[in-house]
Amino acid sequence: MNYVKELRELVGQRPLILVGAVAIILNDKDEVLLQQRNERRKRWGLPGGLMDPGESTEETAIRESLEETGLTIRNLALFKLYSGKEFFTKADNGDEFYSVTTAYVTKEYEGKLTLTQESLAFDTFSSTNLPCHMVESHRRMIMDYFNEKNELP
Repeated sequence: MNYVKELRELVGQRPLILVGAVAIILNDKDEVLLQQRNERRKRWGLPGGLMDPGESTEETAIRESLEETGLTIRNLALFKLYSGKEFFTKADNGDEFYSVTTAYVTKEYEGKLTLTQESLAFDTFSSTNLPCHMVESHRRMIMDYFNEKNELP
């Protein structure tokens, strides 16, 4: 049984605080890898997900990236931590949660992109050509990364 399911059995649909991580995986052209998620709205987003008990956020980003894309990522650089009232979600089933998400960046990966139950498609996008239909918090993370990267001396 998974951790969040166990929590939901105890608290029902009341708001939870859930910790997760995402990976901003960049290619040589500085394009970011996105997956089209296998969800009702079929939005594009970064590989990532919720932390398992005993796991670090970096381990979460590595595990989720492998599970969702088939890629093994390494040498992750901590980018930013996202939390607060703007990261509140009410799921289609009525479950409510606030997410605390650690965003990592890497250009180092190996393996072959592989569709899983969680992914419908993969593509790479420049910061000026992100898909319209995507997870908005992930758009913010990507844009924050490119904006801050461009501000460095």
